[in-house]
Amino acid sequence: MKLSFHGADRGVTGSCHLVECAGRRVLIDCGLYQGGRELEEENAEPFGFDPATVDYVLLTHAHLDHCGRLPLLVKRGFRGEIVTTAATRELSRLVILDAAHLQEEEARHRTHGANRHSKHAHAVAPLYSILDAFSVLDFFGRTAAYGQAIELAPGVRATFLDAGHILGSASIFLELEEQDHRRSVLFSGDLGNTGRPILRNPVTPPKADVVVMETTYGDRLHKPFQPSVEELYEAVTDTFKRGGNIVIPTFALERAQELLYFLREGVEADHLPRSTQVFLDSPMAISATEIFERHPECYESETAELFREGRDPFHLPGLHFTRETAESMAINRIGGGAIIMAGSGMCTGGRVKHHLQHNLGREECSVVFVGYAAMGTLARKIIDGAKEVRIYGDETPVRARIHTINGFSAHADQAELLAWHRRIGSPGRTFLVHGEEETMSRFAKLLKGARVEMPTLNQEFEL
Repeated sequence: MKLSFHGADRGVTGSCHLVECAGRRVLIDCGLYQGGRELEEENAEPFGFDPATVDYVLLTHAHLDHCGRLPLLVKRGFRGEIVTTAATRELSRLVILDAAHLQEEEARHRTHGANRHSKHAHAVAPLYSILDAFSVLDFFGRTAAYGQAIELAPGVRATFLDAGHILGSASIFLELEEQDHRRSVLFSGDLGNTGRPILRNPVTPPKADVVVMETTYGDRLHKPFQPSVEELYEAVTDTFKRGGNIVIPTFALERAQELLYFLREGVEADHLPRSTQVFLDSPMAISATEIFERHPECYESETAELFREGRDPFHLPGLHFTRETAESMAINRIGGGAIIMAGSGMCTGGRVKHHLQHNLGREECSVVFVGYAAMGTLARKIIDGAKEVRIYGDETPVRARIHTINGFSAHADQAELLAWHRRIGSPGRTFLVHGEEETMSRFAKLLKGARVEMPTLNQEFEL
């Protein structure tokens, strides 16, 4: 039995872990690296294993940094089975196709830039194409239900457990047997922040011999949830009084739906004006919201009850879905009084960059960050206090008010991660992944008495 690490190793993106047992190779996630150009280039590097030899991919959830390299995996030879929950199955297809579209768009942009300064025509190829993304869909096989074990092969059983992170997200519990050896390995996936609306809390994990856990927020505590909601309302009302717009860089999955939920509550409770105009300017977030409505099995009781009553918790009177590019461009003619929610959450691409170009330099406007921003991203530069940032080749001054509201995080914070680990009992080994190296080191010191490893890229361990 072996466990090797091929992404999110002393880093926050690109999750990819490989288990070898009983002649089978099982990949846990296959995510995209996100951040600066250096990280983007890592996506094209060899995986550290032969994709053609992988029998199964178990997908914890549909965020791009967990599923975004699946098209590349198939392109390079994977012909096995992808197993995940019903909601993740739908959402990951949406995410992968959107990523392929952006890859092709970026390749065209770079090709144009390269040829503008060269006498010789040069085509920049995308990491993968939309056709490659469609090819992935053929390999989705069995659908996992929470709490029900699936026998992948003799000696390899997998159980998906509700992780409470985004719709359909899961921790994965592997029961392995090879000859006379038995091991249980628990992959946390990304763990959710407890006490939030819409989704249930992460379930209590089973005891395991080996644990592979995320540490995204392993060095900090989140702000209390309700004050964060109130801070959002205050940022909106204050900006409206100044006559400006609010731009919210938004992750299409979970964060967009959660914000719509609270904006609706704010209007209904008169915390926000009834005339509030909200633009969800993200085709993927719009489609994700529609998928949310099809999966009540993932909701906590109060949200599920709203749907049973025929009420849509994500709808408010001034909500506009803008799928078409022309509709998106028209938003930039609005001088004030609009909440503009657009992807991507880290401002690495998508329509939000256009809205930042039009609003970031205006003192009456605000930019509200409600999610994690990795090192090297445009979002992180703005949060860290840059006076001007480069957007589409132009220097854009930062004059708008910048708000960072951490309480909306879909990730467990340090206290919740520690509590989750304690509930496992005393695992023989704990591998820390999916966090910045300094954060991991701090978190490792808190796991007193535990045998802790911080694997590096392509490092392999005997189980």
